Amino acid sequence: MVTPSRIALARKRRGLTLAELSARAGVSLQSLSNYETGRTAPRSDTLAKIATALEFPASFFAGSALDELPCEGISWRARSKTSTRVLDAARAAGTLGAMLYDWIDERFRLPAVDVPSLGKPDPETAASMVRTRWGLGEAPTPNMVHLLEAHGVRVFSLDPDHAEVDAFAVWRDGVPFVFLNTLKSAERGRFDAAHELGHLVMHGSEHACSGPEAERQANEFASAFLMPRASVLGHMPSGAHLDQILRGKRIWKVSAMALTYRMHDLGLLTDWQYRSTCAELSRLGYRSDEPEGMGQRETSQVLMKVFAALRTKHVRPSGVAAELGLTSEEMNRLLFGLTLTSLAGSGQQDTSTAKRNLSVVS
Repeated sequence: MVTPSRIALARKRRGLTLAELSARAGVSLQSLSNYETGRTAPRSDTLAKIATALEFPASFFAGSALDELPCEGISWRARSKTSTRVLDAARAAGTLGAMLYDWIDERFRLPAVDVPSLGKPDPETAASMVRTRWGLGEAPTPNMVHLLEAHGVRVFSLDPDHAEVDAFAVWRDGVPFVFLNTLKSAERGRFDAAHELGHLVMHGSEHACSGPEAERQANEFASAFLMPRASVLGHMPSGAHLDQILRGKRIWKVSAMALTYRMHDLGLLTDWQYRSTCAELSRLGYRSDEPEGMGQRETSQVLMKVFAALRTKHVRPSGVAAELGLTSEEMNRLLFGLTLTSLAGSGQQDTSTAKRNLSVVS
């Protein structure tokens, strides 16, 4: 049995058109079209060619139908000229991430979803309301990935091959997902996580908003969420010099550019001071990188706990990947660089021992 939608999903995941897959697999374009629409099914030898061309195990195509992440509900943080092909590939990767979380959710008790849908409040107010709800007060924001996970957000990394996509967020069946680019500095990764939280809070299915206005609102939310007004006003002097900004950014674990913008927004820097500081930061390399920054990115705590618990049951990551019809390499791209150890032989493993008696709680 072959599930047609899985062929289409795997093709999108690899960023291929039907014509490109046809040339790579040596299968006619018309046949591939028939396979994806379910009009006909490929023979086993033909499926093997397709699987090899797409770098998916043949077992992947025998699984149940997968619901792709809703295209219209995704809040993209991507370059304006990013191609539809790249966005489709990122969305397909997100669908695989959701499939992995469905597998985990059947075996573990995950943190309950606690992400409010606020809609109407302005970004500054929305950020303050979420901070209050989550008991953060005015203190610097802790590890953003851990914080999101503790409140029920499923967080994954994005394929490094799709550098044009910084991040994206989406609600799926009442569960929020966030996917983050791991090629950026740790500070910018924190900002992206807060930015996507802003989309989830302000631009969910009940309050749809997209385009430049939604991106502006999410940026303002992230700025206010990571750098609370009272905290910045209490620590940073008016008209701060560059060295003071470089010291201050460590308080909130943000980029120097982000702190400079926030100070200007709060009236601590004049327009001239803001432009001058940005120009100097750019000259020193802070526009594209974060010299002497945090270094190590924030990674998933829930996923690390899950695989540590599975290890005690003698279930290896390669066994999970095999059960899902994925390669270990494919799954590793979703897991913030967690090392997946391949099993000897076929890599197949019985995971039936890892059931609901295991739990992961915040």
